Amino acid sequence: MGFVLMLHSLVRWAILVVAVATLVKFALGWLRGGAFDRMARGLASGFSGLMDLQMLLGLIFLFGSGLSGEGFPMHRIEHAITMIVAVVVAHLPALWRKQSDKVRYRNTFFAVVGSLALIFVGIASLPQGWFG
Repeated sequence: MGFVLMLHSLVRWAILVVAVATLVKFALGWLRGGAFDRMARGLASGFSGLMDLQMLLGLIFLFGSGLSGEGFPMHRIEHAITMIVAVVVAHLPALWRKQSDKVRYRNTFFAVVGSLALIFVGIASLPQGWFG
């Protein structure tokens, strides 16, 4: 399970990098009124895809370590629930596919911000927090 935990810890940094790029692109698109282009779709898909990968790795670790004798401590359950909600929020942009470009940029920007806020809370709920 150590390898899965290591991957889970590394993917969070990839999520952060993609999230920052997404926020910059979507803020500029929203403020400048640009067209919702291939790059915007790719960043939104990349962010939600990385979130899916992170959730899969987290669930594998949660159940693998839990069933192998470590049990299911409450902080892991709280972390998992918070992160599942963050993944759902990361997928909200799919609801706005038929909206105007400006609305898509704005709403997706706030979905990523909301997802990042939940990630912050979820990681902070762990005993080691951001330093694990």
